[in-house]
Amino acid sequence: MIHEAASVRLRLLHGFELHCGGQRVQLPLGSQRLVAFLALHNRPLLRVYVAGMLWIDASEERSHANLRSALWRLRQTGHFVVDATPSHLRLGDGVEVDVHRVLALSRGLLRDPSVDELDGELGADLLPDWYDDWLEIERERLRQLRLHALEAVAERLLRDGRYGEAVEAGLAAVESEPLRESAHRVLVKVYLAEGNWSDALRQYRVYSERLQHQLGLRPSAQMEDLVRPLAGPGDAGVTRR
Repeated sequence: MIHEAASVRLRLLHGFELHCGGQRVQLPLGSQRLVAFLALHNRPLLRVYVAGMLWIDASEERSHANLRSALWRLRQTGHFVVDATPSHLRLGDGVEVDVHRVLALSRGLLRDPSVDELDGELGADLLPDWYDDWLEIERERLRQLRLHALEAVAERLLRDGRYGEAVEAGLAAVESEPLRESAHRVLVKVYLAEGNWSDALRQYRVYSERLQHQLGLRPSAQMEDLVRPLAGPGDAGVTRR
């Protein structure tokens, strides 16, 4: 008996987990990849396209056989995970996907960054132990959305004088992308607003040293202008332009 998909939850952040009816379901990698691919595209896809993308190095006959096997394994769960027609495949209606929630949250925060509490999943990685080429663009989409969302939230909290929460949002952005200057810059602005000048200068130096060591670059004039009033005449940490 196939149950409705309302009892199916899919986790792709931190790693793959499928829960059906409250129980974790173990799937072979081929079925996992199929479910993840359909979840991240979130629209009906041609069978031939799915087979070709997931088993790109296999012959057409073998890739279609692999697809049929992956679908058969999913049907054995007894839950409606994938909606399959003779020509198309899509994730079953009502399957709860953590990535969909985080993407919706990030887009909502960009429109209106008025939140009382950050979702811890905003900093989570998408299937971090998978190396499929088709995942790269999905990872980048999620990364950019959540970074912009975290920075928007940090800026709003800074304007509201909620400095501790602004620092938390800024640090989450820095942790997700350590070389992103705008994330470090919002942290410096928060520390300055608090009057924590040493923290502001330390944050600048951490970013500056990392940027120089990894990319051979210097911070922008916008970043250096923030901390220049804090540096003494002989301070080598901040240059004058």
